[in-house]
Amino acid sequence: MSTKTLDPAIASENAHSDLSDEGLITQYRSTGDRSLFETLIQRYEREIFSYLRRYVGNSEIAEDAFQGTFLQVHLKCQQFDSSRRFRPWLYAIATNQAIDAQRRNKRHRMVSLDRNNANEKDDRAGSWSEKLVGDTLDPHVAAAQEENSRWVNHSVQSLGESMQQVINLVYYQGLKYREAAEILGIPVGTVKSRLHAAVQRLGILWEESHEERSE
Repeated sequence: MSTKTLDPAIASENAHSDLSDEGLITQYRSTGDRSLFETLIQRYEREIFSYLRRYVGNSEIAEDAFQGTFLQVHLKCQQFDSSRRFRPWLYAIATNQAIDAQRRNKRHRMVSLDRNNANEKDDRAGSWSEKLVGDTLDPHVAAAQEENSRWVNHSVQSLGESMQQVINLVYYQGLKYREAAEILGIPVGTVKSRLHAAVQRLGILWEESHEERSE
């Protein structure tokens, strides 16, 4: 009977599939078992790289930030509070790495709001993508959607960094208010107020820009 050799990465994930993220990082800092750390990377590599790429707007810079993120996870694993959740802690590290990468490369991040939040159960403010993107595939409408998407990206970049951070975490990554608050080290109420202010500001910019076009 023939047997197939299981990919080491898959084998590592399968071996630790019954462990939570918190269990993995706790055991890793106690034992130094590399397979535990690799399992964490496998669980989050696509999600975190996607977040970093959207944050910094450049794949190469995002790759550097990604490597830096998990290097910091390794270096700071002893600082992890096992009574708290791993995901917000990881995002906090990734956010700091993204900010550092931006400063090093003097690049402005591009943030996309083209995300359908219809299935989100969180009580966050309405998505701007719902205002700007329709269901039809008419080529004229598609062109208008692309133009509106560029407008959103440009307008979001005009907002303050604090507003951009909560927009990126809550709207694009789909994190809950409490998770974004933990990542940024601010109260939940502050996350909500910044989102509210951002949506209001985008609404004003939208009206102003379209009034100018209609004149």
